[in-house]
Amino acid sequence: MDFLIETVRAVEWQHVVMWIIGGILIFLAIKKDMEPALLLPMGFGAILVNIPFSAVIGSGEGEESLGIITSLFRVGIEASEAMPILLFIGIGAMIDFGPLLTNPKLFILGGAAQFGIFITLILAAVIGFPLNDSASIAIIGAADGPTAILVAIKLASNYLGPIMVVAYSYMALVPIIQPAVIRACTTKNERRIRMHYNAKQISRLARILFPIVVTLVAGLVAPDSLSLVGMLMFGNLIRESGALKSLSETAQNSFSNIITLLLGITISFQMQAEQFVQWETL
Repeated sequence: MDFLIETVRAVEWQHVVMWIIGGILIFLAIKKDMEPALLLPMGFGAILVNIPFSAVIGSGEGEESLGIITSLFRVGIEASEAMPILLFIGIGAMIDFGPLLTNPKLFILGGAAQFGIFITLILAAVIGFPLNDSASIAIIGAADGPTAILVAIKLASNYLGPIMVVAYSYMALVPIIQPAVIRACTTKNERRIRMHYNAKQISRLARILFPIVVTLVAGLVAPDSLSLVGMLMFGNLIRESGALKSLSETAQNSFSNIITLLLGITISFQMQAEQFVQWETL
């Protein structure tokens, strides 16, 4: 009974705020079908880690007393960034680079899309964030959760939890925000224009060589990028080789789902009230 009273007394308003945030994430995942594979475990994890004396965190008095979420975070994210990196194998297996290979000019559009990242970087720095945090915040504009996680870890950002929540919430809200932006930027007649796409055949050799060449170029230009680019291209090579069809399907479905599930529950370690409920987070 004394322990129950002690636990209740340990609850602070910051914990309640995180419970509410966790509930909102669960609501968005279930009711609105927004990134449910990630927002659902993140939301439930946010509740788990913000219960005083929670066993999933541990007492912090030695390795043997670490909770399961703490252990997963230290091994799978903090020590090796294994979870977000492995997820790129599945992402690579899902990607069809055929349209890009038939029309290389699309590379220009990809480059132009990065301007928003640099604008955000400058704005965050002007506001007063350190450069490492500014870069971590800006990379959210890549609309890629695993990349945002990895960059925030590599740059030792203090806002990994908020960055994760914002990155995936932003991605989940795209279907809601996009129609309003499209209506604001185009006329009704322009939206009725039918765009015809004539798919061109790309040789199997070109599809196989593409991930290999990209890996070599990325490795020579920016060796630090190989952990992400290399795994992305490896996943794509599995897809395009044709020799590992069952593994390609596994990487696209079961493997990606399991890693995403573990990533969501693990990243909630950074959603503890004392780290998350701060003015800088807002």
